[in-house]
Amino acid sequence: MPTRRSSKRKSQSPEMLARRAERRQQLLEVADRVIRRDGPTASINHIALEAGIAKPVLYRHFGDKGGLYQALAESYVRQLMDELREALATQKEPPERLATTIDTYLRFVEENPEVYRFLMHRAVGEQPEAQATVADFMRQVANEIAVVLGDVLRQAGLDSGGAVPWAHGLVGMVELAGDWWLRNRAMSRERLTTYLTDLVWKGFRGIAEDEMATSTERPPWLTERRATS
Repeated sequence: MPTRRSSKRKSQSPEMLARRAERRQQLLEVADRVIRRDGPTASINHIALEAGIAKPVLYRHFGDKGGLYQALAESYVRQLMDELREALATQKEPPERLATTIDTYLRFVEENPEVYRFLMHRAVGEQPEAQATVADFMRQVANEIAVVLGDVLRQAGLDSGGAVPWAHGLVGMVELAGDWWLRNRAMSRERLTTYLTDLVWKGFRGIAEDEMATSTERPPWLTERRATS
């Protein structure tokens, strides 16, 4: 018994935990490399082979395939979320900030096509853990956009009640349009950004103009002719 307790304490030592965390990160980097090369056809066998280990060793660090997919999804989602938050925080007029945010998402899709295909067309369909991570990400993005949109509306003296449903609708629209665009590439990213921004902004501006029809004070962004990317 004393030996067993000593072994348990040793396995949970800070040094051992740090080494396991470092090894886990290394395996995630290997998995990312395979996915960027193979896209949705990447498999656990390919990842284990690339890492030079057996599948049971890989599972030892992630529990199972679902655990690995979830860890990958969290890594990709964290990277994209950081970029979107930076776009939302820019000190620009609302139409330019909208265009920057849409373009940031589409640029991620364009620059990481195999990652996107693996995540959205493979991992989400196979593993509930990855699906939950992506769904939570979409809701989080929508909620943060709703906060920004609500602030813009209130500062203009407008009703902010539609901020939440508009934000969720915007996220769904851009996600589906981006998926279509990655499959077809019928236009440039810049053109798609402009189309989506114009669609959203002109509709939003029309609603704002109706509410402010009798007001003599208008925010500068409401009088702009069109949103630019």
